[in-house]
Amino acid sequence: MPMPTATSDDSRVTTANPLTPALLQQMDAYWRAANYVSVGQIYLYANPLLREPLTLAHVKPLVVGHWGTTPGQNFIYVHLNRVIKKYDLDMFYVAGPGHGGPAIVGNVYLEGTWSDVYPNVTQDEAGLKLLFKQFSFPGGISSHVAPTTPGSIHEGGELGYSLSHAFGAAFDNPDLIVACVIGDGEAETGPLATAWQSNKLLDPITDGAVLPILHLNGYKISNPTLLARIEREELEQFLRGCGWAPYFVEGDEPAAMHQRMAAATDAAIEDIRRIQAHARTEHDSARPRWPMIVLRSPKGWTGPKVVDGLQIEGTFRSHQVPLLVNADHPDHVVLLERWMKSYRPEELFDANGRLRPELAELAPTGDRRMGANPHANGGALLRDLRMPDFRVHAVHVAAPGAVDAEDTRVLGAFLRDVIQRNQDHRNFRLFGPDETVSNLLGAVFEATDRQWDVRTQANDEFLAPAGRVLDSMLSEHQCEGWLEGYLLTGRHGLFNSYEAFIRIIDSMFSQHAKWLKVTRELPWRREIASLNYLLASHVWQQDHNGFTHQDPGFLDHVINKKADIVRVYLPPDANCLLSVVDHCLRSRDYVNVVVAGKHPLPQWLTMEQAVVHCTEGIGIWEWASNDRGGEPDVVMACCGDTPTLEILAAVSILREHLPELKIRVVNVVDLMRLQPSTEHPHGLSDVDYDALFTKDKHVVFGFHGYPWLVHRLTYRRTNHKMHVRGYKEEGTITTPFDMRVQNDLDRFHLVQDVVDRVPEVGAKAAYLKQMVKDKLIEHKQYIDQHGEDMPEIRNWKWTVRGNGGSAPTEAASGARRKGAHEPA
Repeated sequence: MPMPTATSDDSRVTTANPLTPALLQQMDAYWRAANYVSVGQIYLYANPLLREPLTLAHVKPLVVGHWGTTPGQNFIYVHLNRVIKKYDLDMFYVAGPGHGGPAIVGNVYLEGTWSDVYPNVTQDEAGLKLLFKQFSFPGGISSHVAPTTPGSIHEGGELGYSLSHAFGAAFDNPDLIVACVIGDGEAETGPLATAWQSNKLLDPITDGAVLPILHLNGYKISNPTLLARIEREELEQFLRGCGWAPYFVEGDEPAAMHQRMAAATDAAIEDIRRIQAHARTEHDSARPRWPMIVLRSPKGWTGPKVVDGLQIEGTFRSHQVPLLVNADHPDHVVLLERWMKSYRPEELFDANGRLRPELAELAPTGDRRMGANPHANGGALLRDLRMPDFRVHAVHVAAPGAVDAEDTRVLGAFLRDVIQRNQDHRNFRLFGPDETVSNLLGAVFEATDRQWDVRTQANDEFLAPAGRVLDSMLSEHQCEGWLEGYLLTGRHGLFNSYEAFIRIIDSMFSQHAKWLKVTRELPWRREIASLNYLLASHVWQQDHNGFTHQDPGFLDHVINKKADIVRVYLPPDANCLLSVVDHCLRSRDYVNVVVAGKHPLPQWLTMEQAVVHCTEGIGIWEWASNDRGGEPDVVMACCGDTPTLEILAAVSILREHLPELKIRVVNVVDLMRLQPSTEHPHGLSDVDYDALFTKDKHVVFGFHGYPWLVHRLTYRRTNHKMHVRGYKEEGTITTPFDMRVQNDLDRFHLVQDVVDRVPEVGAKAAYLKQMVKDKLIEHKQYIDQHGEDMPEIRNWKWTVRGNGGSAPTEAASGARRKGAHEPA
């Protein structure tokens, strides 16, 4: 019978019989072995091969796991093993329904990879016992596919991101095929529903392939799934409308299903090879219609059909544990034993408990095993970036505040050079949801294009089938998923986003941070490049878009994660931004969050000063202070570009009107320096913190984000006279300065804070306080009439001389050193 083709709609239902009777029998036996091992992981504490009658003592006291998806994934795995061997494929497996952990763990064990990575879990009866016991058991492994699972780049606990991760892995890996199993429940999530469109960004010449396998088993936890209940014609139209060519494998009779699946996988692989061969020999990047497979099989396939009068197989009741086996259900022990013996383990394992050799030979060997594929342990393939000298892009700062610059525009030229220097290696990409130009990083398009494999029209810009920038899909979920997949398979990248809308991927960030936390405890997992975020168009520069675009809360979310994983940087100017991003792109196994502005703002530090200051992460700006030789009366602290501007403007007012007031200016680049050293690797010791902020002086702190975050980071410190001004959910479409006024972060409110709290200011302060109150009224009247900030605000420059009465020079240090600490 002819193989199905990619052009005939009717032939997408596979009907060929490519398996010989002997191979069919072997593959079915291997599938039975995988199912047996899966059930054993969920239930058994001992007696792994049932060589004595099963008793309740052999069953785990708490049975946890997900059976429903597991037999279908076992079925897929054995068929992928066959095509890997037949076509010598470089392929690994992404488990979208990753709660089916028993399937992937079991198959990685059967192929031998688990024992290679964990030698104590041997290929015999003792190893099987340990494999079964460790599953979802204290001191063991989780019930989901996790970092502990060799061959995995995808945490199975949260659904929706498998296809995005798969595409991220395939970018710039032309010989790789990523088999991505998508559960029909997962297919209902927003990120997955959008991810079908990622095929419009895959270049058949320079990228690998993604083979989606949509597994329709019909149910979620207790509800049916939409894609399983619509008519097949409608489903096919949907998938074809998304640009895919689906092969359908449907049924429940194992022998027939093996033949159909074998035909479908052969056809899909041959489609992929034909597409890539044509594109690469003819240099034709026209978008193909990539193949995919739709597998419709019963939920809980081969499991208990009826328990206590209730249908189990093929229903939602098989989603998790289909058979309760405990002291309250002792009669279910015999049902469990009958179920497990239905797989005929005596035919599958030899006398020592090892998978029989005629079955073991069905699995690939070496790195061709999906559990051992090097791409799934991407740190093993990671190469350092060829980094240009960021100092070449330095903004010349003759004196603090003498020149304005757009920080992210300066960074864009540096990122352009990073792309240029790594074009040959093709191991760096810039990601973003259509915000690269808006965030003023457009210089990168001098070196590359946006990757885009759909029609182009006149007036389109920077679109090409291959490019280093992936920002042409308006989906933060896809950008995050692509980048994670790209990093986890051994490459580097950066995600640029509007600050407010990075919140869309809060949960995805959390999952990646958890992944990194676990991998640090696994010596076989190699370090990967850090996940780098650049948050631009931030809260203080969204006066034109208004309240919906104003949210700095990602910082609060990030610092909840493990201290040895997260880093947060708020550089005050372009030279500091260059130094910070250079460091972040060189780092490993972190999540780095960098907040930077794109509007013209004063530049404070020379490049030499910026490098010192960023290495410190925090420091006294002597040129803005006048407390040398004694204790300050007040500490004026700032973190972020806009708070830095307003703190310095407030200092200039105070220095002019209260010249006897001793002021210390402290700038924070590395937010985590505020935490104690006992809580974060970057934290200051109490001695160093007190040396900066004093033990008892008032600290007026201008902060980029929500004020309580600073209080949270410093609550263990001695000095609690901390008065933080930041964003407090006040905003609208207004002027830039009015945004600060509405949130009490402007220079006039900051001056009031000092006057109200510092007794040393004396009686003269009453006149100063009246002056700044008048200024606030004048400001409101002016913007209401003119629609822009007052000239004295728009044209303000720093002119005050610092300690010693002289302005700083290029050779002067920008920060009082407190012990070198390279930020990491």
